[in-house]
Amino acid sequence: MKRFFITRIIPLAFALIAVFSIYQWLTMSPAKEMALRLPGNDNAPPPEAQTDSTVNLKGKLTLYDGVPSNLPGAWPGFRGKNLDAISDENIALAKTWPAAGPKVLWSLEVGEGYAGAAVLSGRVYIIDYDRENRLDAIRCLSLDDGKDIWRYTYPIKVKRNHGMSRTVPAVTDKYIVTIGPKCHVTCLDPLTGELLWFKDMVREYGTKVPPWYAGQCPLIEDGKVILAPSGDVLMAAIDCATGETVWQTPNPNKWKMSHSSIVPMNFDGQKMYLYCASGAVIAVSAEDGSVLWETKQWKIKIATVPSPLVVSDDKIFFCGGYNSGSMMMQLKKENGKIIPVELFRLEPEVFGSAQHTPILFNNHIYGVRPDEQLVCLDLEGNTNWTSTSSNKFGLGPYIIAGDAIYVLDDNGTLTLVKASPDSYQQLAQANILNGHDAWAPMAIASGRLLLRDLTEMACIDVGTP
Repeated sequence: MKRFFITRIIPLAFALIAVFSIYQWLTMSPAKEMALRLPGNDNAPPPEAQTDSTVNLKGKLTLYDGVPSNLPGAWPGFRGKNLDAISDENIALAKTWPAAGPKVLWSLEVGEGYAGAAVLSGRVYIIDYDRENRLDAIRCLSLDDGKDIWRYTYPIKVKRNHGMSRTVPAVTDKYIVTIGPKCHVTCLDPLTGELLWFKDMVREYGTKVPPWYAGQCPLIEDGKVILAPSGDVLMAAIDCATGETVWQTPNPNKWKMSHSSIVPMNFDGQKMYLYCASGAVIAVSAEDGSVLWETKQWKIKIATVPSPLVVSDDKIFFCGGYNSGSMMMQLKKENGKIIPVELFRLEPEVFGSAQHTPILFNNHIYGVRPDEQLVCLDLEGNTNWTSTSSNKFGLGPYIIAGDAIYVLDDNGTLTLVKASPDSYQQLAQANILNGHDAWAPMAIASGRLLLRDLTEMACIDVGTP
């Protein structure tokens, strides 16, 4: 009997325990890694990014031996000085390139992401991520050689999620403001890197970190940084000198933060800030943050990335991915109220954009649509030309300088195209980067073009020899 108990009963008991343990493991809900998803790849709702905040974000400033350049050019934030992705510098740029392409002045390895550069006073500013040490890193580099001048870091756990850092800093002669992947706002002295103030929008405003992390770029105007936390507060103006709130806009609809950035506009003598939140477009007064108008005529069910494009004193062009296409809206004044009216919509086959905001240049709209072709539209939504299926640019970024479009494809091939409504005219082309996912907004200053792919940033000379 004892032998039967040992050889039969005990093994059976262990087997039952093992079966029960496996059942428990299969039916429980463990914490999961965020799925790696590509915006624009399908129509399934994306995963929500984690919103946990580190309690003690003690920053550290490290100084290096980089020396600022003497070059005067500036590209001080997202879409440049005039927020239009057009350079107005009076500098001669090359219209053709040698067979080897423009000269690469320097390149450097960066953490996975799509964070573009800002340039001011011979310095290049980027927000980066140090995976090895789990740090958000705000870096100040020399425009001459890419060497670090200073670096400000703070600890934060960020997982790979189709890149990590993806925002462009805003910089003036007194302040640099960045938004980190998990919605941490940092204001530093742009020359020394010294911390002026720091905000965690998740803690302070109840912000929910967007899928694929924060993509909103900060806007500095009149000594204030304008943010869209989209938690308890929809929009807020913060004094750059003190970090104190100047005004804030309530968020009764609980709209969430999108990847779109805030855009200023003047209408009927009144300045406003436009923002594509998760559920609607809203415009608030630049003076006190009061709501001037809002509309649900334009919203994207998964992710809004491009910013509103101000076309005239009363017209705004919207576009997006996920088969949303695009729309032209006009503002009208009726009985003292501002009323947004839809003028026309375009199917995505005509124009849409998963990532980048199109450019308004000489009364025409230029951009890369979902079939990856570069397109020129007139302001009535008619197509002037496309680059054809022989010239595709993926989700690539583009800017205009010297009456030419610089457009980058996913794999780092740079193409120079004449910015003319007459036809697609390719001027030059060269492979600059050897990686993939070259989606970051570009910057240009003093004939130096800054571009990057997932893990490398390069500075090339596009000026005349």
